[in-house]
Amino acid sequence: MNTPALLIAPLPLAFRPSRSTSSWTLRVKLARVAWALFSPLFWPIWGRFGSRPRIWALRLFGARIGTSCLVCGGVKVWMPWNLLMGDGSTLGPGVEVYNFARISIGQETTISQYAYLCSATHDYTLPDMPLRMFPINIGSGAWVCARAFIGPRVNIGDGTVIGAASVVTNDMPSWMVCAGNPCRQLKPRILQETQS
Repeated sequence: MNTPALLIAPLPLAFRPSRSTSSWTLRVKLARVAWALFSPLFWPIWGRFGSRPRIWALRLFGARIGTSCLVCGGVKVWMPWNLLMGDGSTLGPGVEVYNFARISIGQETTISQYAYLCSATHDYTLPDMPLRMFPINIGSGAWVCARAFIGPRVNIGDGTVIGAASVVTNDMPSWMVCAGNPCRQLKPRILQETQS
């Protein structure tokens, strides 16, 4: 029985992403190993009740986190020293903070379950596809809904809502409701007075 030949086009000789080298210093590599030892604090089984020890661990490794914040179970923070959270902000269950560059979250902002904040990408125009890192800024009073993706170099304004499962690769202005893939502005966010 003959095995069919694979129909795969040959790659250019210079294309070698497997030969990409790490740009991290030894200090950063050691810090990442040490940080990995704290991962049990972030397991989902601890739920909301593990928020205080999680915040303690994040601060121990250089995160700047304000008062009255909540970090739920299953959250994954890659480099705590690149995380800034304002007072009263929340990282919901299963949020991934891929913060090879600084990720700043304003006050009273909610990042809902399984959202992905991604501050890095690869330069696919170069043969070894090196890692490129750019900061993300999310304003105060914003809400990034469940399973949304926020890409590198994105700024989200104060009070902005990013709809569930949206893919955000461009800046979004303040006090807007935005959604979609790609994410776009839908309408202004207008707050109503609460009934007492």
